[in-house]
Amino acid sequence: MEIKAHYEIRDAIFETLIDPEAPLECLHTGTGYSEGPAYFGGGRYLVWSDIPRSRMLRYDETDGSVSVFREPTKHSNGNTVDRQGRLVTCEHDSRRVTRTEHDGSITTLAERWEGKRLNSPNDAVVRSDGSIWFTDPPYGIDNNYGRPKFESEIGGNYVFRLDPETGDLTPVVTDMDKPNGLAFSPDESVLYVVDSGLTHDPEGPAHIRQYRVETDGSLSGGEVVIGPCDSFIYDGLRIDTEGRIWTSAGDGVQCFTPDGRMLGKILTGEVCGNVEFGGGPSRSRLYICCASSLYAVNLRVSGMKTR
Repeated sequence: MEIKAHYEIRDAIFETLIDPEAPLECLHTGTGYSEGPAYFGGGRYLVWSDIPRSRMLRYDETDGSVSVFREPTKHSNGNTVDRQGRLVTCEHDSRRVTRTEHDGSITTLAERWEGKRLNSPNDAVVRSDGSIWFTDPPYGIDNNYGRPKFESEIGGNYVFRLDPETGDLTPVVTDMDKPNGLAFSPDESVLYVVDSGLTHDPEGPAHIRQYRVETDGSLSGGEVVIGPCDSFIYDGLRIDTEGRIWTSAGDGVQCFTPDGRMLGKILTGEVCGNVEFGGGPSRSRLYICCASSLYAVNLRVSGMKTR
């Protein structure tokens, strides 16, 4: 179903990034809450999570069909694709990060830190060196999905880095309230991380922070680059090839320059949880996971590959 796309122009530059004639396409509807889109360019398909229903769905770009990719999924949330084309998934119910191998088997990558269970891994990104970076807020343990809630064993909400060779898990950000979506800049010198603490505290943060990535994999800085959000919270985000930030929010998708200046919005009419670039080699098609639906719109920019 095609819907007229509604844009809010904050800067004239935004008019060069969008195609005002391109419709906002509703590709699927009826999800409990859509999240974690991951694009597989080789197969021309998108996988995303329906968190409360504990399933992943698959959208095929070649024929527009939607099918169940996996069910159950242990209430999967964020997904990404590693350098070998394998699916990396954050699972709330199992409180772990997994990788789906090429043969379909599932490998556990991380589930404990210093012997303590993780909270509920939320979103992940893979750096060019193969390291996996993920956020670990409590959203999966304080939302019971039909089972008892759990207290955090770690006692904090961190951003972790997983070493691909040793399997060592290192907390790289420990001073956030509710770390959520994350993404690297095109040259991987900056890591952007959403803090969505407003979900649990009306005075909590609803902004995006930026960290400089040091040569040893540690982070420095952490200043707020975007915020506070003018429509509830930011959640998942992706970066285009020019370093602009495309982030989900309560009113749709918001676009910012790397230094935090808002350029404009794609208004979806419902809460947006995450975004992903796809559409074949051009990666100029933006997939938008909203609460009940998956949307897509064609842009005039290209997105960085999911990693």
